[in-house]
Amino acid sequence: QEGLDIIILICMLLGISFTVWFTLLLVFIIVPAIFGVSFGIRRLYMKSLIKLFEWATLRMERGAKEKNHHYHQHHIFTIIITLRGGAEPEFDMSDIFYFCRRGVESIVDDEVTKRFTAEELESWNLLTRSNYNFHHISTRLTALWGVGVLIRYGFLLPLRVTLAFTGVGLLVVLTSIVGLFPNGRMKNYLSDKVHLMCYRICVRALTAIITYHDSENKPKNGGICVANHTSPIDVIILASDGCYAMVGQVHGGLMGVIQRAMVKACPHIWFERSEVKDRHLVAKRLSDHVADKSKLPILIFPEGTCINNTSVMMFKKGSFEIGCTVYPVAIKYDPRFGDAFWNSSKFGMVNYLLHMMSSWAIVCSVWYLPPMSRMEGEDAVQFANRVKAAIARKGGLADLLWDGGLKRGKVKEVFKEEQQKLYSKVLVGSSEDGSSS
Repeated sequence: QEGLDIIILICMLLGISFTVWFTLLLVFIIVPAIFGVSFGIRRLYMKSLIKLFEWATLRMERGAKEKNHHYHQHHIFTIIITLRGGAEPEFDMSDIFYFCRRGVESIVDDEVTKRFTAEELESWNLLTRSNYNFHHISTRLTALWGVGVLIRYGFLLPLRVTLAFTGVGLLVVLTSIVGLFPNGRMKNYLSDKVHLMCYRICVRALTAIITYHDSENKPKNGGICVANHTSPIDVIILASDGCYAMVGQVHGGLMGVIQRAMVKACPHIWFERSEVKDRHLVAKRLSDHVADKSKLPILIFPEGTCINNTSVMMFKKGSFEIGCTVYPVAIKYDPRFGDAFWNSSKFGMVNYLLHMMSSWAIVCSVWYLPPMSRMEGEDAVQFANRVKAAIARKGGLADLLWDGGLKRGKVKEVFKEEQQKLYSKVLVGSSEDGSSS
């Protein structure tokens, strides 16, 4: 009898705990997400974290000085190699120094590969993976890090996982229900509200604190929204402030279930694997969509891969050949609270999401830039570069001409040929170095 009473008591306590937990979720997260309001708890949390990080950084610097350690060490490599100045086109053993110089310069200051690794912070944010200069400085600081681990994995992670499942589950169920309505204003209205609510719940699952600027420039129907790409959550960041038609490849598994449910409520554009490489088919589907002013703006990330939040790399020209209005958007994450960059060659999606949900928060700023159109005499590549430069300038990012596909692919032959041409000019004495000497 006593054992049965204990079991009943445990069940009652679990029931009460679940009821309290769900009530808190409903009152403080789900309901505010439905109406698009915030109690300011996340921003207060962010300000508290900033003060904590500042104290931890000062403590590390003080401890490093006491132990005569260098908190940061920056190595500057200076390479001085002089090319021969003669104009004779004959080979000389010293010519190999040109290749040595260019090779070492590429290793020391590589503009491409360093865009696909997480940037190291100037200060420590109590995440071991965020600063490789971390050493044991003091017992107090290590204890604080341990408390942070307990908070992030013991409280924040379960809360965020619950919210993520809630948001995705509601998205699948509610979009499937909305899909049963006949096409018209009511269906479009319900679809917009469902998508916004579910994406806002998912944003809260990341404790994302987003600041939107220049909302008067938000994308409108019949256009294409293009943005720099750092993470898969870029979609959630933008879609929690406005509705978009997504473009992507058809997937299987859970992602496939979500895609099929979403397309019932809203005309998203999903391509079969065999269709992705057919540029003409892709362009026609996109053109047909933007020609219908009743359909939502298309959201596209022209880089085609994730970059580490420090630069914007080459935009693929496909989305700029359609001839419609383009709405540029710049996204910039604050790495002090958590690194949003997804290195897909190093981490799988599940591992990456675990990193996101076990970080302190995801803090970012979004700038809506004025709409841009293709100018007379401007080709698609020039238009893409103009849009890219505007996004980089607004987001404080480096504007690079390199193709992000170099992360996995080999260097194109045309780039090799350019270096060969430069070397041939050195041989014939027509380079600047040769002429100046």
